[in-house]
Amino acid sequence: MHAVVFAIFGLTYALIALRRLRVLPIGRAAGAMLGATLMLVVGAISPEEAYRAVDHDTLLLLFGMMVITARLADVGFFDVASHAVLRVTRTPRRLLVAVSLLSGVMSAFMVNDTVCLFLTPVVVAACARGQLPMGPYLLAVATSANLGSAATLVGNPQNMLIGSQSGLSFAEFAAHAAPAAIVALLLNTGLLLIYFGRKVARSPALELGRPRHYRRGDLALPLGVLAVVIGAFFFGAHLGVATLAGAAFLVATQRRDATATFARVDWPLLVFFAGLFVVVAALRGTGVVEDAWAWAAPGLGLDDAGGIAGFTAFAALGSNVVSNVPMVLLTGPYLPLLGHAELGWVLLGYVTTVAGNITLVGSVANIIVAERAADHYTLGFVEYLRFGAVSTAVALLTGVPLIVVGFR
Repeated sequence: MHAVVFAIFGLTYALIALRRLRVLPIGRAAGAMLGATLMLVVGAISPEEAYRAVDHDTLLLLFGMMVITARLADVGFFDVASHAVLRVTRTPRRLLVAVSLLSGVMSAFMVNDTVCLFLTPVVVAACARGQLPMGPYLLAVATSANLGSAATLVGNPQNMLIGSQSGLSFAEFAAHAAPAAIVALLLNTGLLLIYFGRKVARSPALELGRPRHYRRGDLALPLGVLAVVIGAFFFGAHLGVATLAGAAFLVATQRRDATATFARVDWPLLVFFAGLFVVVAALRGTGVVEDAWAWAAPGLGLDDAGGIAGFTAFAALGSNVVSNVPMVLLTGPYLPLLGHAELGWVLLGYVTTVAGNITLVGSVANIIVAERAADHYTLGFVEYLRFGAVSTAVALLTGVPLIVVGFR
């Protein structure tokens, strides 16, 4: 049975990590669903165990944040916010800084994938109007979204999973992760200027045009609800329930059929999570993961600098090999073996998120930016790597020590 489980996990991993296999080009969501189904069919996990393996809190939080973000998009928040930034920046260099900071700050409180989904077309349109080179601005959206999302438990899917499994409150996690994420975001913005400042400065003056008209009243309610939900996080409310309450309120008060709003929810991502929970639970049932951790734990201990460096390298490499969400699922339950579970959870969230900036395919947010801009600009793998690898190294070398010092 162990061999069958390993084979199914290997297939699932290939479908997730390689995005699309030529022989089975079904994508990562369907790949996770297929893997979970095969685990059930072969008896590697029972239906009851599979239901228990699904982390419903994470799915609830993801769904609620997607609905809130969709309502913000419906009332023009991303268009208005982006145009306001464009209006006050005026120069291409300042615009590069503003896009970077806007993407990072928004991603700390809204899922980075959805921020990239709605922000990228606005940035592309601004670059087209101003005759600006799109590459630097697209890199700013993608890399800064990942870095900003590392600050909180609601910034990205892997951090949501950590919030459900770690026992850390929203405020506790942010107190340790946010300073590192802020410093990384500022350094990333500086790197963007070093890499591309001269290139964008040679562009013509910005021609902004006019944004679509939106009523202020339409913007006030969703922004107010988002503020209340974030406030509830800091006061210790259940993340999933608080988010779902905000989403339900917005859907009820829009006073029309919510089908269009629900259509903006990333349902494949929810399917991906649900299937992956089952696949990883079946793999853990073999005992191999536990044995591997017992063997590796002495070299990854979080009580000394060498162990922390080893854990950082391990999490960064693993998140690029098996993807960040599977890495969190496979690592999280065994963090107590490393001597400092709370530090381990925060480092795991920060490192797996930051490491997504190494390559264009290292993060779903990166891929969304590339795909949303594809009709106007091709963001190349090498082009991304030249900046992303350096940005990631800087973010890890500065952020990890800040997190460790915060626990001392």
